Amino acid sequence: MNNERKNLYFFYRQTEEVLQKITPLISLAKQHGFTIVDDAQSANVIVAIGGDGAFLQAVRKTGFRNDALYVGMSTGELGFYCDFTIEDHEGLLHAMKSENIEVRKYPTLKVTIDEEDTTFHCLNECSIRSSVIKTFAMDVFIDDLYFETFRGDGMIVSTPTGSTAYTKSLNGSIVDPMLRCYQVSELASLNNNHYRTLGSSFLLSDQRKLTFKIQQENSQFPIIGMDNEALSSKHSEVISFQLSDVVIKTVKLKNNSFWHKVKRSFL
Repeated sequence: MNNERKNLYFFYRQTEEVLQKITPLISLAKQHGFTIVDDAQSANVIVAIGGDGAFLQAVRKTGFRNDALYVGMSTGELGFYCDFTIEDHEGLLHAMKSENIEVRKYPTLKVTIDEEDTTFHCLNECSIRSSVIKTFAMDVFIDDLYFETFRGDGMIVSTPTGSTAYTKSLNGSIVDPMLRCYQVSELASLNNNHYRTLGSSFLLSDQRKLTFKIQQENSQFPIIGMDNEALSSKHSEVISFQLSDVVIKTVKLKNNSFWHKVKRSFL
């Protein structure tokens, strides 16, 4: 066994149903020489049980570990981040014990609020949406170039893997995670004689910096969504985005590439 992958941490909701299913998995893992740890920072492998939402929460709650392997186990159908089902105990343990395990690397998004005051990471997307039934305005900059003034319900900035989630519902492009880029999409933009936006999603390379400067009119501040968590942006004025150097590593299985998952989910 690879000693770098012997400490397992299980992230899951402690419901009766999940506990019944995870107990035999934990016992089997111990029998195969794995150590089950209670502290995620001591783990080499972090196993998220539940679904894609649980995987996103596991990554966020454990601090976007760049030095650990994340594994998704679904309690239902397989998702984009879940390569195993809860019943597939042997498949998971076999993958963990393999000396020639292949690793898939997912890029993350770095979000900075008010010039380094607060920084977050996102695996799927960051959304900026109106907190009331009213549009709000933002000046959009690409690097140092003023690009447009957006007025509408909000904007979505997504990673390549996040392109299959919220962004897809906005008719954004599905982006191969092997591309070092991120995507910007509009939510119900207002286009008239005063406001004019591009009106379509666009991609930025990992060398580009995107900045939103929120216009402070009427003190209407938006809500920021970080993957599947919400953050109030009250009193925040500038939100910046860049593709991060932090990558999330997952198990790469044969015949289960990103495009296998796209086909399975949508076609």
